[in-house]
Amino acid sequence: GLQEGHVSRGRRTSRSRTGVSPVRRLLVGLVSGAAVFVLIVLIALGAALYLYNGPGPKAADGASTTTVELRRGASLPEIAASLKRAGVIRSPSLFVTAAQVSGAARRMKAGEYEFASREPLSKVLEDIREGRIVKHQVTIPEGLTSEQVVEILTNEPLLSGDTPAPPEGTVLPETYLFERGEDRAHVLKRMMDAQDQLLSILWSHRQPGLPYLTPTEAVTLASIVEKETGKPDERPRVAAVFLNRLKIGMRLQSDPTVIYGISRGEPLGRGLTAAELSTPTPYNTYAISGLPPGPIANPGRAALAAVLDPPHTDELYFVADGTGGHAFASTLEQHAKNVARWRQIERQPATAKVEVPKAGGGKSGSRSPARSAGK
Repeated sequence: GLQEGHVSRGRRTSRSRTGVSPVRRLLVGLVSGAAVFVLIVLIALGAALYLYNGPGPKAADGASTTTVELRRGASLPEIAASLKRAGVIRSPSLFVTAAQVSGAARRMKAGEYEFASREPLSKVLEDIREGRIVKHQVTIPEGLTSEQVVEILTNEPLLSGDTPAPPEGTVLPETYLFERGEDRAHVLKRMMDAQDQLLSILWSHRQPGLPYLTPTEAVTLASIVEKETGKPDERPRVAAVFLNRLKIGMRLQSDPTVIYGISRGEPLGRGLTAAELSTPTPYNTYAISGLPPGPIANPGRAALAAVLDPPHTDELYFVADGTGGHAFASTLEQHAKNVARWRQIERQPATAKVEVPKAGGGKSGSRSPARSAGK
């Protein structure tokens, strides 16, 4: 019995010397492996989050931005490859994964994008998802003909497609934003829609008693006002002169209408001759009474507002005053004095003269200032 007891105690001592049991070793191994796996996952997630939210690559050549055009119909991998090729992102696979996980993959918008140097991938993805496309601009000055407006659009290389010239006076001169590759016809339609909207508002609030039967007649007079003066503060007074003349049946006698009848508004490069002033055309307001058959240009906001809400004056005449503006008069006698002063300025040596812009800010190109409304 003693020996057996000794043996029994000896075996227990032997197990304690050999260490933990196999089951315990297995559990320890599993826990250790899981800890390592979790650590690796955390490191990977941290790296992914850094790549997603951290600074992106620097733009090439020290530039502050990088421009990338994403074509319509491009797949998600193609978009990622384009961004990688342009140096906007580091990892196309991370971009694709982030787009898919966030749901942005179904909302990517084609177009031209401008990304800041070192822009985070998260911001790049947000910009494309929200369609923050680069906007370009084109400016249409007041007083151009519709053919000249289309010429500006045709010469804009970032636009596409062709478009015919719209009817005269249907475009609102403004600065318009557009996207690279946008159709010229679409941009022109926005210009025409803007004019329709503005004219509708101005017409509905027009001054009572004006001698217009239609909005187009108001646009016609506004186009003449636009071509007669390039000074914004003069437009209401010029409009009032012409309206006063229309009310008493006096001819408008506007040089820009003569030019339009000759060249459809293209600059003549010289002054008008006496023969041209006396030669009848549908637009020559020296030879016809009332308004010409339609606008001679595309007037701006100020000219349209001036003819629909003019000041109340009794002025019937105006002539260049030598400063780029005009001298106004209510009587022919006063007008004759203003003309005489202008003639005196004309006779001064060229070095002593103040240069006088052509009517309409130089738009007609061949204006004779002394013949303004009432020679």
